[in-house]
Amino acid sequence: MENSITKRTRQYAIDVWKFCENIPKTREYNAYINQLIRCSSSIGANYRASQRAKSTADFINKLKIVEEEADETLYFLELLSEFNPSLLNEIRVLHKEGDEILSIIVASIKTARKKQTK
Repeated sequence: MENSITKRTRQYAIDVWKFCENIPKTREYNAYINQLIRCSSSIGANYRASQRAKSTADFINKLKIVEEEADETLYFLELLSEFNPSLLNEIRVLHKEGDEILSIIVASIKTARKKQTK
């Protein structure tokens, strides 16, 4: 059974992909768009992998990867908002969801670390 964060991270990857589909196709944009698609989809893939972790340390390690990928996604969204302000409304929605996912992951890491030290 899929949990809500698994569904949410998958939907986020889909939403980012759909957003990227409408970005102008230029050499400059493509470099950022390719990276944005990679890191946004990596969030869900690595979160899913964390659910199969072999230990608490493995779980935390996988969540740290999710944290990094989520932060990288936010970074590329921020860059795109600078390059193309006309996309700002769409980017704000994606940034907000990415930020919420990042907050959930950071809280999960903190909780797991507390459990690990008990």
